[in-house]
Amino acid sequence: MESESTAAMKKIFLITNCILLAVGNCGGPLIMRLYFIRGGNRIWFSSWLETGGWPIILIPLLASYTSRRRRHAGAELFHIKPRVFAAAAAIGVLTGLDDYLYAYGVSKLPVSTTSLLVATQLGFTAAFAFLIVKQRFTAYSVNAVVLLTVGSVVLGLHAGGDRAEGESDREYWVGFFMTLSAAALYGLILPLVELTYKSAKQAITYTLVMEMQLVMCFFATVFCTAGMLINNDFQAISREAREYQLGQTKYYLVVVWSAIIWQCFFLGAIGVIFYSSSLLSAIIIHVLFPITQTLAIIFYHESFYAEKGVAFFLALWGFTSYFLGEIRYSHINTNTADQTHHLET
Repeated sequence: MESESTAAMKKIFLITNCILLAVGNCGGPLIMRLYFIRGGNRIWFSSWLETGGWPIILIPLLASYTSRRRRHAGAELFHIKPRVFAAAAAIGVLTGLDDYLYAYGVSKLPVSTTSLLVATQLGFTAAFAFLIVKQRFTAYSVNAVVLLTVGSVVLGLHAGGDRAEGESDREYWVGFFMTLSAAALYGLILPLVELTYKSAKQAITYTLVMEMQLVMCFFATVFCTAGMLINNDFQAISREAREYQLGQTKYYLVVVWSAIIWQCFFLGAIGVIFYSSSLLSAIIIHVLFPITQTLAIIFYHESFYAEKGVAFFLALWGFTSYFLGEIRYSHINTNTADQTHHLET
């Protein structure tokens, strides 16, 4: 009964983290693009907002600590050990660099184009997961990767005709390659997080996962803060707020909600890795891109064409294929374990 209860709780937490990931993955790019198209132009500040909401993580950590203190008077404030802390700090610096690359791309390209380019992250994640954490591949997961990649290619058939008015070819293509680089780097970061879990040499709990996320976001924010200082962004924020097209109050609302929504993304991504794998996290991120593009069409009047419908169908097909494979694999493992237990008894 206890194992069934644990499995049920694991599914609940996995679903919760999938929802957080969906909110962050769909809302993050949209609110970041809103910042830029309405008069914002501080790329380092925008990248800072992707992890600048890290103090939010202190709330669940404080609740967890309070609960532990009630059960054990001598409970430690933090679980994280120096080895894991160092790994999380290094990944945090890489995350800060990834934040900048992505923010630069969003500042130059429509949401539909950045979503297309970031979708290539799935291929990078699959390759790095295979090399770094020996991620298993089945016919179902390979099929999912192929379908999702084909969907990206289909979406790319109209890429290049959405250059903003007044934007030079050089600006467009620099943004293009910056976004592609961000996809490749984040494709490396996800397996590195999974590797940190596997080599932590301490019990991996969800509390420890949140502590790792706190450390990663803190160091990513420090990295982006250094960029803001060099670029004099702090002095420019108040002036930019006064000149913002939607007004000063809405400027700060955009800023605050951007920080909150991006924290949903990072917490969801790291939680999915904890409860499943880096490849599943990448597939969830990928399958939501058509939804993000649809929202961009509604709110920002970006162009819609038949290829987006085809890509949406391929994404759903790939997503379904992956989960069918996971269900089948779990069923085979369960039957094997039962047979082994029967022979032993």
